[in-house]
Amino acid sequence: MNRQRHDQFAKQYLAELLEPLGHVEKTFEVSGVPHFVDLCFTPSSAASGAAVETLGLLARLVSNACLLEPFRNQPNKGQVRDCILKLFSLHGELQRKAKREDNQYLTDEELPFLWILTPTASEAIVEGFGATEAQDWCPGIYFLAKNLKTAIVAIHQLPKTKETLWLRILGKGRTQQQAIDELLDFPDDNMIRQFVQELLAIWRITLKIQDNLTEDEQELVMNLSPAYQQWREKTLLQGVQQGVQQGLQEGLQQGAQQGAQQGRLDERRDLVENLLQNRFGQLDKPLLQVVGSLVKLPPSELSHVVLQFSREELLSKFL
Repeated sequence: MNRQRHDQFAKQYLAELLEPLGHVEKTFEVSGVPHFVDLCFTPSSAASGAAVETLGLLARLVSNACLLEPFRNQPNKGQVRDCILKLFSLHGELQRKAKREDNQYLTDEELPFLWILTPTASEAIVEGFGATEAQDWCPGIYFLAKNLKTAIVAIHQLPKTKETLWLRILGKGRTQQQAIDELLDFPDDNMIRQFVQELLAIWRITLKIQDNLTEDEQELVMNLSPAYQQWREKTLLQGVQQGVQQGLQEGLQQGAQQGAQQGRLDERRDLVENLLQNRFGQLDKPLLQVVGSLVKLPPSELSHVVLQFSREELLSKFL
């Protein structure tokens, strides 16, 4: 599967979940390394106790400064080494900064930890890095040697509990499917259910407008479909209701048709805005002004333009 597509979802998903707990930096650049860390997290002392309880195991993972590297497929040993290289490069950068500013080095406890999130982890990967489970952590979390400050989270081995739900949504196959089913059992007015379901729906739309999906992507579409269908029905219903209210003077039938059309436009607008936000960060006024033109494009052209055009190209062509 195209990892970039998964990265976009995983980074936005984790960043929004973790926002109440501290500061999140997506696509964090490490000096001296020609790569980026997916997420760098710094916890806040003012984090909400309710948010910590809600996020369960995920909140425990980020209780200290850390890097998060989510993978759609199990990383090979080279990819694991790359993650560790980025961690150590960041450690060196932080130590040099501390020495310049405070004339002293950070303690080991103050240096970030690395969590590698993978849907599966083979014995070869776990044993090859000498990783072991810890008694005070749940099954599925394998710690490398202490001084490496790194752990591999094998999502498919996590207990099927409420505490692990937010990590299992990043799994694959039956693990992910069950987690999404559990999410949809939450009350409709639950805020975290609403925004996670919207992210899942947009991820599914993003996949569906692509050509030549792989077998893995087709399976993912199936897993995401229940969340998408419920979200779509609710979106369309809201559009119909708004259209009916607006069109009462012209007749209920005409109003309902307008509402359905508005619902579809709202769905496409949500998709475009989320894709642009994933690529360029917070949407400013110029980018928001081109959204109206983008939603009118055919699906095949929309996918190419939003995912491939630079900011300058978008503004030049559609503003």
